[in-house]
Amino acid sequence: MSKTYKMTIAGCERELELFPVSDTLDIAAFILFDDVEITEKSAEALLKICPEHDVVLTAEAKSIPLAYEFARQGCGRYVVARKGLKVYMREPLSVTVKSITTAAEQTLHLGEREINAIRGKKVLIVDDVISTGASLDAMEKLVEAAGGIIVGKAAVLAEGDAADRDDIIFLEKLPLFFK
Repeated sequence: MSKTYKMTIAGCERELELFPVSDTLDIAAFILFDDVEITEKSAEALLKICPEHDVVLTAEAKSIPLAYEFARQGCGRYVVARKGLKVYMREPLSVTVKSITTAAEQTLHLGEREINAIRGKKVLIVDDVISTGASLDAMEKLVEAAGGIIVGKAAVLAEGDAADRDDIIFLEKLPLFFK
């Protein structure tokens, strides 16, 4: 039987399964992909407390449903920083990142189309969970390089020390589970 952590997020009660990231640390897996209810309600709750924005930016892949829902309920536009270059991505901007939930270092990319959508616009960066802030930092660098104006950084959950940051907006704190 796997261990779980029970919590309420945007009025939705969920049990998150715990997974090891090291010999001394487990994290609770929060996955939006198949949970339409929590995606819709989280976006709705966050939009009430986020600043006005022209476009939403997220990193591929787990937060794409959240960015879509932000755009659907709000500004109408979202951009995804891709983890791999695509043939249609002209003159890309790229930033390397090491996330707590990914084994290897990754690179996030924006193509010319995405850069043009961000340039001169008020950008809200969104993620499902902010932990170390590494992915967030990479997206900030991409927005700055693309000429966008960061107006806020939001997540459904802030994990561990991220909940103590005063530069992010989030709905709930997600603890780390030390062994």
